[in-house]
Amino acid sequence: MERDANPVTPKKLLSAPDGIFLVVGMVIGAGIFKAPSIVASSVQGALEFMLLWVAGGVVSLCGALVYTELSGRFPETGGEYRFLSRGYGPGTAFVFAWSRMTVIQTGAIAAVAFVFGDYAQQILPLGAAGGAIYAALGVAALTALNLAGTPQGKTLQKVMSALLMASLAAIALVGLLGPAAPAAAPQAVPGDLGLAMIFVLLTYGGWNEAAYIAGEVKEPRRNMIRILVGGILAISAIYLLVNLGYLAVLGLEGMRQSKAVAADLMRPVAGGEGAAVAALVVCISALTTINAAIITGARASYALGRDFAIFSRLGAWRETGSTPANALLLQGALSLLLVLAGSFTPDGFSSMVAYTAPVFWTFFLLCGVALFVFRVRQGRPEGFRVPLYPLVPIVFCATCAYMLYSSVNYVRFAVSFGNAVLAGIAVMALGVPLYFLARRK
Repeated sequence: MERDANPVTPKKLLSAPDGIFLVVGMVIGAGIFKAPSIVASSVQGALEFMLLWVAGGVVSLCGALVYTELSGRFPETGGEYRFLSRGYGPGTAFVFAWSRMTVIQTGAIAAVAFVFGDYAQQILPLGAAGGAIYAALGVAALTALNLAGTPQGKTLQKVMSALLMASLAAIALVGLLGPAAPAAAPQAVPGDLGLAMIFVLLTYGGWNEAAYIAGEVKEPRRNMIRILVGGILAISAIYLLVNLGYLAVLGLEGMRQSKAVAADLMRPVAGGEGAAVAALVVCISALTTINAAIITGARASYALGRDFAIFSRLGAWRETGSTPANALLLQGALSLLLVLAGSFTPDGFSSMVAYTAPVFWTFFLLCGVALFVFRVRQGRPEGFRVPLYPLVPIVFCATCAYMLYSSVNYVRFAVSFGNAVLAGIAVMALGVPLYFLARRK
C-alpha cells in the first residue's frame, strides 16, 4: 500500500531544456568511443555500418514515444516503477525496483565508472589499481555532489553535457575535415548484424531515464515529449556525425583494427597530445553519464521506499536541496561495492554489462507490453498518444525481446561473462521472496 507519511514531496524544478540535457548526458557516454569499432567488425560495408546507427535511432525513438504516453498517464517521480505497478501490480514493481537498485542502475554506474577510471589512468597513472581507484573516486564525488541538492546536480549536468557535445562536435569536424582515410584492401568479414545491433542499442541506451524525473518536471504532460523526442533526435544527429568522422579518417578497416577510435582519429592530426585530449573527452563523457544515472537512479529507490515499509527510510525526501538523500547514499554504497567486485575481473566494464543486461531488457520488455495493457483497460489517453499505434510499440517490444535473447546469449563469449549474467539474474530473483517478506511487514 502506498504510504504518505512523509509530507515533503519533490519540487518541480526541471524545465524541458534541463530534461534534454539529462537525456543527452545519460545516453552519450563511453559507448560512442568503444562500440563503433566492434560494430565495424560485424558489418560488410560502410553503408551498412551507418544504416545500423540510423536504425538504432529509430528504435530508440519508438521507445521514447512509448514512454512519453506512459509518462503522460502517470506524470510522477518513479518512472518504470510506476508503470509496472499500475500495469502488473505491486509485486512486479517491487522486484523491478529491487533489481534496479541492486543490478540495473548500480551496475550501469559501476560500468561507466570503469571507463572513466581506465581513461583517467592514461592521463595520470596511479599504479596497477589506478583504474578502480579513479572509478571509486568518481562515484563517491558525484554522489556527494547530488547529496548537496538537485539544483547543484542539474547545473553540473548541463555544464558537462555542453562540454561533451562541444568535444564530440570537434571530433566530428576533425574527421570530416582532416586527412582522408588511407587506402586499404577490403577484408571479408563473417558479419553479425545481431551482435552489431547489441552494441548500437547499448550506445543509445539510457534515454528512458527521463521518465524518472517526470514528477520534478514543470508541466510534465507538455514537456515530457519535448524531453524524450528532442533528446533522441539530438543524440542521433551527434552519433551520425561522429561516426562519419571516424569513417572519413580511419575507414572501415581502420576502425576494425582500432581499440580506441577517438584517440586514433586524433593522432594523425595532433599526435600524442591529440590522443590525450581524446582521453580527456572520454573522461568528461563518463562523468556526465554517471552523474545523470545518479540523479535518476535514486528516484526509483525513493518510490520503493514510499510504497513498502521495509524500505521506508529510502522514501524520505530531504527538503534541503530537494533530494532523496537516503536513496542516494544507498545507491552510492552499492555502486562502490560493484566497483570493488569488478576490480577482480579481467575487464570490469564488460563484466558489469553482462551483469545488468538480461535484467534490464526483461523489465524494458514488460514496460513496452504495459502500454497495450493500459490501452485495453483505460482506452486512449487524453494527452499524448503513440502515433501509428500499434506498429510503433510492436517494433519496440520486438526489439526488447531480441535484446533479451542476445543478452542471455552473451555467455557464449567468455566464462566470466556467463558468471556475471547468472549473478544478475540471481539477484533479481532474490526480489521475489523479499517482496513477500515486505508484504507481511
